[in-house]
Parts: sequence; C-alpha cells; structure tokens
Amino acid sequence: MQKSLIVFGATSFVGQILCRYLHALNHDGSLKWLMAARSEERLKALQKSLDGPHTPDFLIADANDETSLRVLCDQASVIISTVGPYALYGEPLVKVCAETGTDYCDLTGETQWIRRMIERHEEAAKKSGARIVHCCGFDSIPSDLGVLYTQQQSQQQFGEPCQHIKMRVRKFKGGFSGGTVASMMNVAKEAAADPALRRELQDPYSICPPDRKPTVMQNRITAVREEEIESWIAPFVMEGINTRVVHRSHALLGHPWGMDFLYDEAVMTGDDSKGKARARRTARGQSLMMLGFALAPTRWLMSRFLPKPGEGPSPEMQRTGFFDLVFVGHTRSGETVRTNLYGERDPGYGATARMLGQAAICLSQDIDRSEVAGGFWTPASAMGSRLIERLQQHAGLRFSTVLETMTPPRRGL
Repeated sequence: MQKSLIVFGATSFVGQILCRYLHALNHDGSLKWLMAARSEERLKALQKSLDGPHTPDFLIADANDETSLRVLCDQASVIISTVGPYALYGEPLVKVCAETGTDYCDLTGETQWIRRMIERHEEAAKKSGARIVHCCGFDSIPSDLGVLYTQQQSQQQFGEPCQHIKMRVRKFKGGFSGGTVASMMNVAKEAAADPALRRELQDPYSICPPDRKPTVMQNRITAVREEEIESWIAPFVMEGINTRVVHRSHALLGHPWGMDFLYDEAVMTGDDSKGKARARRTARGQSLMMLGFALAPTRWLMSRFLPKPGEGPSPEMQRTGFFDLVFVGHTRSGETVRTNLYGERDPGYGATARMLGQAAICLSQDIDRSEVAGGFWTPASAMGSRLIERLQQHAGLRFSTVLETMTPPRRGL
C-alpha cells in the first residue's frame, strides 16, 4: 500500500491554509495526501471548499487518542502536525510516530517541549527509524537555512566558515493567530511556575545534545545602534526559538563552523531618532508582554483582546504579507558574507504553510533513510540544500549572497 502525507489538525487555522496550498500544488494528482482532525463535520466542510480535481480524503483522529493516532501512522509516509499548543496537545502523536517509525514535521516554537520530546522519545525514534523534525515554519526554517546557506557561500568563496552570523529583520508584514498567542501564553505560564524552566529558556544551547554543548557566551540583544548595518536594533520576538534551532543544527552537523560559533537575531528599526525610539519601545514592549503572559490576572485580561485559537490574519493580509531578512557573517580572517532572504506572504501563516508543506514533501521524497536515520533533527541537519531548492522553487523564498572581501577596520587603539 502506498502511504500518504497526512495533515493532522487540518481544520486548524494554519492547517486549512496548508491544505489549500497542497491542493493547489497537486494539480496533476501526483501527491498522495490526506487530511485528519477530530471533527468530521469540519473536515467535510474543508473538503467541500477544495474545488477542482484530486480532492483529498480524510481520517478522524484525536490528539489524545493513541489508537486513532496509530491508524494515522499506519497510512502515513510523513505526518504534519498543526495541533498546538504542542506542550498541551502534541506529545501523544510524537510518541506514536517515534514508536512506529513514522516521519513527522511540525511548526512548534516551544523550546521547553522540544527538549522534553527529545529526552523522552529520541531513543524510540532512533530504534524505529522515525525522523522527527520540529520547527518547520517561520520559526525556524528561515533562520536555520539562512545560516546554512551563508556558511556554504563562505566556504565556497573564502575556504572557511563564518565564526559569527547575525540575522537582522529588515522588513516584516504579517499578523498573529490565536494558536501562536496560546502557545506563547502557555510557555510564559509554565516558566512562571518553574524556576528551572526560566533558567533553561535563557540557555541558547538548551536543545543541543548534552555531550555537544559549546560553552561560549552568546550575544544578548538590547536596543542599540549597530554601525555595520546603519540602524538601531531591538530584540526579535522569535529569537528565543530560532537561535536554539541553529545551534542544534550546528551540533548535529558536527560543529563544522567551530565550537566558538556565535549567532544572534534582532529587528532593524531605522537609523534616525524615530528608529531609536522604536527600538526602545520594541524592547520594552516585548518584556512587558511576556510579563503580562506570566501573570494570571493580566494573562486573562490580554486573552480577551488577543486572537483566539482558530482566528488569525485575513486572506488579504496572508497574501500581501512578506519578510525580508539579512544574514551578516564574518569569518575569522575578516571576510564578510551577506545573505538576503526574502519570503512571500504573511510569515507566520501564508509563508509558514508553504514551508511546512515543502519540508514534509522533502523529508518523504528527497531524503533517504540511508542518508538521515531515525532521531530528532532540524530542517538544516535533515534536509539542508535540498529543502532550500524546494523553497525557492515552490514556496516563494529567495536566497542571494553579497561577498565583501575587504577586512573591516580595527576599532580604536
């Protein structure tokens, strides 16, 4: 029996976007895929909305029912999960996939949950051959593959890797969904009750293999002016997950960029007085938001005004959204590599659905198990250049590189 790509959580906000993307992509019927969720009524409505030929069938499954999840795995080449917050609903499917040898992708950004899944289920995945790949959406494919691409260009042109890469968000247009808000609230709630978790969330190597953790201190971003890019910068809201995924990729690849490799992220706010004010306002706003999520009274109050699960950006915002990133890498000998990465559509949803879909297709069709064995991987360590090719061909991402061969002047005396 030919197995199928299965979208679990097909009726969720991002699940519906993903299903419409896969349906449009499958114009010739060559992709065998199914939808799955717990509501037959909502699945039928989604199925009816997918006009044209090759409409996918569906299966009924519940995130808390292992029997129904095993039925999914019996028919799946790879399962895509959009059922979050993953810390609340995600473990049963990861457990079953790891035990049955079923490949798996998701779009979580919950580092504490990822670490728990690795600790609890990686041995089973290694034994069964299941390839588990978290973080296949905006967090953290652009960061993970942007760093990999930049390092490849540096090696090709200069014969050495970058010792330090910084990602800066130049422009960004998109919106939050209720699922993202719920995940952020849950992380803050867990951290407020657990001092050990608060310490873990400060560790940039928290999801690296325990025996492969570097000790070099990573940069902490504040509201400052950065001369090299001629802009004020502020902390980037996704930095907490993206940096950890990049460092896990580096560890799984065997630390080819050196044990002292540094990586950080920030958002550019402009080079004038308004940019300075935006940087300071952004830094304060993020701190206050996470504090508000951590406290029960303010969490309840904020939940009344923020999007609810199932809500998110309008179709027009999804279509017109985009992200524009720059990766600036410096080698140990002083060379500079800049990678520009542009993505079409709303980063959190329109673009994420495309990245997630292509990651799953890449894992199931392009990556043989003899190349990548069972275990918990990252997009860069599992799929690397082949996923970059797919994203440029089918997901609206564009990678380009500028090389600077002049050694930067030394500062001061």
